[in-house]
Amino acid sequence: MGINNDGKQQKGKGSSMPRLAEDQRLCISVPEAAKMLGVSRNFAYELVRTNQLPVVKFGKRLLIPRILLEKRLAQAKGGEL
Repeated sequence: MGINNDGKQQKGKGSSMPRLAEDQRLCISVPEAAKMLGVSRNFAYELVRTNQLPVVKFGKRLLIPRILLEKRLAQAKGGEL
């Protein structure tokens, strides 16, 4: 059993940890970042490949820490990414 966002227990498989709401997650996927930035999925992966988007790798999964993306965008205010 797990706990849903309402604090109620839920039956079935899964972690016993509460699931975070989408805006509370620490990391986002590359396609999610692309959607947030208003760029194509392929271009977002190109930005990852050229180290212009911060990324952490868990196995084959690439995740972008929200705080690093926000810091990168704040740096870009004064100049180019």
